[in-house]
Amino acid sequence: MELLTFILISIGVILIPGPNVLVVISTSITQGKLRGLQTVVGTSAAMIIQLVVAALGTAWFVSALAEGFFWLKWIGVAYLIYLGVSHLIRAASARQEPEITAIASMQRGFWVSLTNPKTILFFSAFLPQFAVSTAPYLEQIALLSVIFWVLAAILDSGYALLASRLSALLNREGSSKQQNRASGILYLGAGTLLATTKTG
Repeated sequence: MELLTFILISIGVILIPGPNVLVVISTSITQGKLRGLQTVVGTSAAMIIQLVVAALGTAWFVSALAEGFFWLKWIGVAYLIYLGVSHLIRAASARQEPEITAIASMQRGFWVSLTNPKTILFFSAFLPQFAVSTAPYLEQIALLSVIFWVLAAILDSGYALLASRLSALLNREGSSKQQNRASGILYLGAGTLLATTKTG
């Protein structure tokens, strides 16, 4: 019952669009399904690091680390704003975004995910609530972390696939301008969400 509750809550948390989801959607809209899924690989890789830190770190360590990510967070915000503005400029000039590589897609997802310190704080507060005293703590946290990570990867991939369908619709209408406008707004939205997260 505890595990089912954890899964249901995790799904609810993951489905709420945050910076990761918005970046995945934006990339899928302008670059297509494959690049969107590669962005998910990047966000998932960063999440592994965050889950490990949250699972192994003490409350003091996790809190101190999140505080240390203050400037990294603002680098992430600046990066997202840059992406958003550049896409809106392309929309205004009706220029199509140059295709990015697989590595660039993964890096985009990785850095956006890693620069969100709230994720580590969320994991460190959320996961232990579902650990019971009758079983080894680290084994339980490891299992919960893997479940959350798999759910996130699957649901984020779903967002990528849905966004690529939207991209195909925009392409049928012959409008790279609309693709760039939608993507630019999403990037700016992701930057705003990241900017409003608290590190402590």
